[in-house]
Amino acid sequence: MEDGFTSYSSLYDTSSLLQFCNDDSASAASSMEVTDRISSLEQRVQMQEDEIQLLKSALADVVRRLNLSEEQQAMGPRRGPTKARPMIATLPLRPTVNNGTVLPKKSTLPSPSGSGSGSRKDGNNLVKFTYEWCVSDLMMLLLHFSEEGYVKMYLKGRPITMFMPKEQVDAYCLESRGELPSNKLKLDWVYGYRGRDCRSNLYLLPTGETVYFIASVVVLFNVDEQLQRHYTGHTDDIKCLAVHPDKITIATGQVAGTSSDGKLAPHVRVWDSVSLNTLHVLGAGYFDRGLVCLAFSKSNGGNTLCVVDDSNDHVLSVWDWQRQDRLAEAKCSNESVFAADFHPTDSNVVVTCGKSHLYFWTLEKGGSLVKKQGLFEKQEKPKFVLCVTFAENGDAVTGDSSGNILVWGKGTNRISHVIQGAHEGSIFAVCMLRNGTLVSGGKDRRLVSWDSSYQQMQTLEVPELFGPIRTIAEGRGETVLIGTTKNFVLQGSLDGEFMPITQGHVDELWGLAVHPLKSQFLTCGYDRQVCLWDSNTHQLIWTKSLEDTAQSAGFHPSGAVVAVGTQTGRWLVLDTDSKDLVTVHTDGNEQLSVMSYGPDGSFLAIGSHDNYIYVYAVAENGRKYSRVGKCSGHSSFITHVDWSVDSQYLVSNSGDYEILYWIPSVCKQVVSVETTRDIDWATYTCTLGFHVFGLWPDGSDGTDVNAACRSSDRNLLATGDDFGKVHLFSYPCAQFRAPSHVYSGHSSHVTNVSFLFDDSFLVSTGGKDMSVMQWRVV
Repeated sequence: MEDGFTSYSSLYDTSSLLQFCNDDSASAASSMEVTDRISSLEQRVQMQEDEIQLLKSALADVVRRLNLSEEQQAMGPRRGPTKARPMIATLPLRPTVNNGTVLPKKSTLPSPSGSGSGSRKDGNNLVKFTYEWCVSDLMMLLLHFSEEGYVKMYLKGRPITMFMPKEQVDAYCLESRGELPSNKLKLDWVYGYRGRDCRSNLYLLPTGETVYFIASVVVLFNVDEQLQRHYTGHTDDIKCLAVHPDKITIATGQVAGTSSDGKLAPHVRVWDSVSLNTLHVLGAGYFDRGLVCLAFSKSNGGNTLCVVDDSNDHVLSVWDWQRQDRLAEAKCSNESVFAADFHPTDSNVVVTCGKSHLYFWTLEKGGSLVKKQGLFEKQEKPKFVLCVTFAENGDAVTGDSSGNILVWGKGTNRISHVIQGAHEGSIFAVCMLRNGTLVSGGKDRRLVSWDSSYQQMQTLEVPELFGPIRTIAEGRGETVLIGTTKNFVLQGSLDGEFMPITQGHVDELWGLAVHPLKSQFLTCGYDRQVCLWDSNTHQLIWTKSLEDTAQSAGFHPSGAVVAVGTQTGRWLVLDTDSKDLVTVHTDGNEQLSVMSYGPDGSFLAIGSHDNYIYVYAVAENGRKYSRVGKCSGHSSFITHVDWSVDSQYLVSNSGDYEILYWIPSVCKQVVSVETTRDIDWATYTCTLGFHVFGLWPDGSDGTDVNAACRSSDRNLLATGDDFGKVHLFSYPCAQFRAPSHVYSGHSSHVTNVSFLFDDSFLVSTGGKDMSVMQWRVV
């Protein structure tokens, strides 16, 4: 249905009907009980009748509107040319009830591609696109409530029937409005740092806070007091950061993004690090793509800001940021640009460097930028000039991919000094300390200090665990801050040891599990790392490396062990205290999306992308496993699984929006509505079901919401979506278009959400932004 219709012969999608006809579960040869088969057939007949009624109504509306359009065209010679009228615009704007069918309000509706505003030239074409509009929109939005006690919702044209508990049937009203939850969320802690692909994004502020970013959040972290504050004004990935000479004003730049409402423009935000108030927004509508470099001027009180964007020409622009006025712009390079900075004593000079270039720019009167190329002369030109800083005397100092440090005389574009082979491999960062010491770091993980004559003073090597050095910043007193490519922030001294103050994952993140008895949670992802965190101290308790990329995790009810599912079909059980391996098994060869123990701990259900749910009997407090079998019946990959309070039943969702029920002890499907409608569920992570269908937004294609979680007190429902948003609903969420509190912070799809065991916090994971966010429930 989602692909539209090209003729009357395809007005009705018969695939679901054929599936029913060919399904052995409805035949006499089925192993199902007779009563179950009868109940299943009754459900199917009812579903078919509902779909036929819907299509009759839609088709009648098409014919009526086609006649109307023909009448309008017949009048065309007298009134001038007419446009084919978008029939969806004439759908009722308020809900209307007809034979139990409710059409919800739709305030904004899309126009069809290419056809909606053009003159009608062909009757068949008109029928085609108008029918697509009508039916596809109805399929997404139409809800059907039956007096028999079920609500039917359509996602991408697929009907989803959700039966309500018997006690609610008489009192339920589909048109009732849901209420916002009385609780809210407050961002409490952000785990992680973006060092993998960003530079110059780590600074110490006079407040004693270390400032850096990950996802769309700027973190201000007071290490001594173990407190974080957060600037959350951005709407997508932050890629660059600059601190004003006053050490209070900060500028940050973000990429172009997308939201449920459309595209988000890349821009620069200038904000106050004390109040966290936004002062100015620059370049919204001007920048084409993301921003890669930012720097405030030094010698004129920081009145100007230079920006390099990520367009093909990597445009360099200079702004009077307080007036939000662009003073000059120039095409910088069609190659990557890695750094840009103002000269410390001349606010009209900017230095940029990147792939195959080093440019000295002068801002002329009249608003033009004139460049001089750095001349390497006898020195072999490096493939990349990766970083730049300035000496006290105004010389520019660069580090490059050949491992050399080059000094460029003040006011010239020529080399005045060379430190050949300062590092093995690329130099990613150079930093001039207050006392005139130059510090460099790079791919070889070595941190080297140089005196004012560029003679080597000290050198130390960062452990391989932390990865190559990406950026260096001066800390308090004698300390130095380091950001690494493995997303660590380290703190230490040049003659001592460096310890991590922030760390996180370094690849896409999906797995999340909360400890059933303690304020702990576990994350795992494509970086093959399993991490156990303490939500009170915000410290990493332990980390374990796997052979395979991890996808999912679940704690045993005792908390003694945790099961981790991978992308290869392998799954393993780890001791929670020692992180020792307890056992390893393999089921299929596809990713395991769900690892879920029953409330009594006697079974483990494993949802796989091969469409099966594998069930294991569990003994010895989670240390012994024997396979019971597999639940077979889904026609797409398993997405979510929940257990009943008594551990006797399972409910599962799949990629094609099925809701199926099971007796896991015998791996048998349950089709009797009377059996399943009143089951009390211990958890609710399924995104499809009567108690949660209100979480789906207008126009959803069924894949927008990735995760859901009900609080232990059963008052709240949290979800994570494809647009980086965390939503908080009241539970049950069984009214169409249920209202929610919406929270930003992630810049990628939110892959998982989960309340801690006592509902004190909600934890969310970002997919490609690799961040973990902890939200206080207030």
